[in-house]
Amino acid sequence: MSHQPYPQQPAPQQGWGAPPPQPPKKKGKGKIAGLGCLGVVVLLGIVSAVSGGGSDKSDDSKSAASASKQEKPAAGKGGSKSKADTKKDSDKKTVVFKVWGTAPAGALGSLDITYGSDSDNRKGKFANGKFEATMPVDKDAMYFSVTAQLQGSGDINCSVTIGGKTKKGHASGGYNICQTQLNSGLLGGWD
Repeated sequence: MSHQPYPQQPAPQQGWGAPPPQPPKKKGKGKIAGLGCLGVVVLLGIVSAVSGGGSDKSDDSKSAASASKQEKPAAGKGGSKSKADTKKDSDKKTVVFKVWGTAPAGALGSLDITYGSDSDNRKGKFANGKFEATMPVDKDAMYFSVTAQLQGSGDINCSVTIGGKTKKGHASGGYNICQTQLNSGLLGGWD
């Protein structure tokens, strides 16, 4: 009996019995600037120094002078705020609604007044040719408004004021309505 070698098997091909090929090794992506936290701090220091973050002595004296001006208390007794400063601060926190003019009484009275914000409406009474009311500014309010409807005849004006910003309206004759409102601005002011 002669001995015959086993026939060689061909190398397995991709498909059913072969293991998947190994993915290629990734090369050093992301290792270009492996600075770490300390490297970032050093890099930021260099950037600020190059862009003018350093200052000379004359700049320091100017900033110290302006800082001392800002730290001085307002004029008044004991360094407290003056009445004008206090009034300005309170004006920013208060809404003032006004209606004035001539409005003869009709069947429902002289005027039908409504004032307030988008979430708080109130009724007002017109007396002696004027109406005035205040309420605290709600920082979440979208607007503050006042409306006054004549009851047959008259000539009236109306206004809403917050922190020195005022909007006005006018109505005359018949059952016309004086209406005005201040809207909350996108950047926090009132328009």
